[in-house]
Amino acid sequence: MSDAPGLEVVGVTKRFGDFAALSDVSLRLHPGTVHALLGENGAGKSTLVKCIMGFYHADAGELLLDGREIKVGNPRDAQQAGIGMVYQHFTLVPSMTILENLTMGLGFRPGRIDWKVERAKLTAFLDTMPFRVPIDRPVSSLAAGEKQKAEILKQLYLQAKLLILDEPTSVLTPQEADEMLGLIRSMATAGQLTVLIITHKFREVLAFADEVTVLRRGKQVGGGKVSELSVPEMARLMVGDQASRDHAGREEREPGEVMLALTGVQALDDAGGPALQGVDLTVRRGEIVGIAGVSGNGQTALVEVLGGQRRHQGAVTVGGEPFGATREEIARHNFALLPEEPLRNACVGRMSVGENMAFRSFDRAPIGSGVWVKRGALRRHARDLVERYNVRTTGIDAPIMTLSGGNVQRAVLGRELSGEVDVLVCANPVFGLDFSAVADIHGQIVAARNRGAAVLLVSEDLDELLELADRILVMSGGAIVYETKRESADRQSIGLHMAGHA
Repeated sequence: MSDAPGLEVVGVTKRFGDFAALSDVSLRLHPGTVHALLGENGAGKSTLVKCIMGFYHADAGELLLDGREIKVGNPRDAQQAGIGMVYQHFTLVPSMTILENLTMGLGFRPGRIDWKVERAKLTAFLDTMPFRVPIDRPVSSLAAGEKQKAEILKQLYLQAKLLILDEPTSVLTPQEADEMLGLIRSMATAGQLTVLIITHKFREVLAFADEVTVLRRGKQVGGGKVSELSVPEMARLMVGDQASRDHAGREEREPGEVMLALTGVQALDDAGGPALQGVDLTVRRGEIVGIAGVSGNGQTALVEVLGGQRRHQGAVTVGGEPFGATREEIARHNFALLPEEPLRNACVGRMSVGENMAFRSFDRAPIGSGVWVKRGALRRHARDLVERYNVRTTGIDAPIMTLSGGNVQRAVLGRELSGEVDVLVCANPVFGLDFSAVADIHGQIVAARNRGAAVLLVSEDLDELLELADRILVMSGGAIVYETKRESADRQSIGLHMAGHA
C-alpha cells in the first residue's frame, strides 16, 4: 500500500436552518497517526465526518488531502479519494459471504463474475493484511469481532488509506477491541493508514490514539497530543464549565438480604430457539450485580423476563415471593425497571413528559382517585421530578419523543426511582449518551444502591460494570458462565468468558 495521507479540515461550517451544527471547525490528521474525535452527543462529531464523507455539503470551509484541496460531493467521491468509513452498526449483507460482500463492494461490473478470479484476488490481498477472516462463511455466522474486522477489510479492499471509525468497539469483547485497535494502530505506525476514530472510551484514547480533537456544541474547543492530556482535562473540554450532578459516592457496606432471585430460568427467543438456559442468580440489598456479555447472549431476554414481557420456565422471586411482573406485584415489591431503549420500551412517545412520568402513580394518591386523574397533582409531580433528575425539556407538556436520548433516560429513571425502590433493573442505561448524562445516571444508580436497593445492571460496556458493580456475572449462550467480585475482577478473564473461550 502507498504511504498514508494527511487530512486537514479547515474552517468547516454546517447549518441546518438557523441551527449551526458546526461553526468554523478545523482539525489536522497527520499521516500515519490515529486521531481521536471526542464530544458529547450533539457536539457535531457525526456532522463533521458526514461532511468529510460527502453525505453533507458544508456551507463553508475546505478539505485538504496531502495539502491539496479536494471536493467531496458524495460518498463515491470520498472513496475515490481514498477515504473510507466503518460505521457503528454493521453494513455487510448477513446472508452473503465475506467474499461476496467484498467483491460486490467494488461496484457494478457488466458481465459475469468469475468467482475463482475474485477469490484469488481477495486471498492475495488478505496475505498483505495483519488479520484475516473466513471469506467463504456467511457474515451472519461470524462473531462480532470477525464482523468488525470484515468491515475494516472491506474499506481497505476498496483502497481506503484514510479510515474513519465510528465507535468501532461498542459490540466487541475487551480482547477483540484491543486486538482490533492494536492492529489498526500498527498499520498506522507502519505508514499504511491514517485513522480518525470516534469513541467515548477514554481508555481507548489513551491506549491507541496519538492526538485528540474535542468538539462542544459544534465548535472545536481543544485537543492536542494524547500524551500531554489527562482524562479529567479531556472530560472538562467535553462538558465545559457545565456542572454535572455529583456522582454518588459508593458507600462501603455489607449486602443485605436477597431481594431478587432467579433459579433455573429458561426462555425461548422469538424464533423458538433457546434464549436463556438455566439462569441462576441473586441480588441482595445494597449491592449492584452487573451482567456482562457480548450482545445477543441472552441479556435482552433476561430483562424481558423480569419485566413480564417474555414467558419463561423456572422461578423468579422478589422479596422471597414469586414474581410475575404484574402491576400489583411491581407496586407491592417496589420494583423498578429501566429497559434498553426506554423511548421504545418504557414510554408512549406522543404523550407528554408529565404523563409519561406518572405511569407508575396515575392511579394512586395523590395523583389518582378512583378512575379520576388529578391534573394539578400530576403536573406538580412531573415538575418535581424534572427538577430533581435534571431532565432538560421545553416543558412537561412537550411530547416525550421530542427529548434527547439522555433526557428520556433521565425522565424514565426519575419515574422509576420516584418512590421507594427495593429492586432496580437497568439495561444498558447509558448506551449512546453523552458524558454529563452518563455521570447523572450512574450517580442515580449508585445512590439507589446506597439507599439499600438491590440493583441488577445489564451492560455491554465492561468499563461501566467495573466502575459500578459490586459483583460481575458473565452471560454467554444464554447462561451464566462466570462470576467475580469487583475488587478481584480481571478484564482479561471476563473478556475470555464473554467470548466463550475460557
